[in-house]
Amino acid sequence: MNERLDSLLLRFEEVSRLVQNPDIVKDQKKYRDIMKEFSYLSEISNSNNDIEGLKNKVEEAKALIQDEKDPEMKELAREELKDLETRLKDNEDRLKFLLIPRDPLDEKDIIMEIRAGTGGEEAALFASDLFRMYSRFAETKNWKFEIMNINETELGGIKEIVFSISGKNVYENLRYESGVHRVQRVPATEASGRIHTSAVTVAVLPEADETEIDIKPEELRIDVMRAGGPGGQCVNTTDSAVRITHLPSGLVVHCQDEKSQIKNKAKAMRVLRARIYEMEEAKAASERAEARKSQVGTGDRSERIRTYNFPDNRITDHRIGLTLYKLDRIMEGDVEEVFEALKLNAREELLRATAS
Repeated sequence: MNERLDSLLLRFEEVSRLVQNPDIVKDQKKYRDIMKEFSYLSEISNSNNDIEGLKNKVEEAKALIQDEKDPEMKELAREELKDLETRLKDNEDRLKFLLIPRDPLDEKDIIMEIRAGTGGEEAALFASDLFRMYSRFAETKNWKFEIMNINETELGGIKEIVFSISGKNVYENLRYESGVHRVQRVPATEASGRIHTSAVTVAVLPEADETEIDIKPEELRIDVMRAGGPGGQCVNTTDSAVRITHLPSGLVVHCQDEKSQIKNKAKAMRVLRARIYEMEEAKAASERAEARKSQVGTGDRSERIRTYNFPDNRITDHRIGLTLYKLDRIMEGDVEEVFEALKLNAREELLRATAS
């Protein structure tokens, strides 16, 4: 850890000089990358400076306790020392977390897919609720989201929705949402008041740009068709819907949300690149599985990760044993406590893996 800290502090000095170089600003992509690195290294440098300052104060307090003759002053110094040592430990723990190598995917934007599973219309209604929860959380973070494709039911549910979210550290916050979300509640259509259990599948894909995933035109089959809505209703009367099949992998992406065929094709390509990117990342992750014990759960989409119990106003994340009794607030987008707990657990796992 000390070697990594020394290396990062040296790099911070280099980057501090680079951000003052006017030539860097001319290349906007390079400038953004440098500023991201500068922000991260600044946290480490500031945290290290805080620790050094606290260490000096601890030594001063110890010297005062040893030399002070007045019992009352001695007791005050002991109380101050206790507070300083607590703050020092907290800062050292924070620095350890900062020194853990960051996953380069954490800063990526994402494409999110929500699909109704078992439970029929009730599952579709809950899929709609989950989309609302994520979109409201995105609003609190000032993230942008855009619907890529949506298949709604006549009762206002969602069979499937694909949307993008872009902003600061989107993937870092939402990466652990992949999996099966189970809901327990009394459906609006249930006359007897019996609780039903339904399931919705969520997939979180880091978004790849064209330079990261090279897709050759001959690898694609592109079909165009008329877009359709609930109950066979036409969304528009032109052949604007696009279905793209990636022949090497067999992946199929469908997009009909825009009235323009060109825009639908562009959105479908974004989703396709994200899915291929995820496949390649999953393959790489499986090859280094022993070194990637930091993952919360397996990330397998068949894994039940969370239960939303409406009668008890309870949400339970099964991977970390977290239970909260504020489901009503969470469904309104107040879900950061869950995400932070998942991130903290992942960091602790990484810390243990790094120490062993």
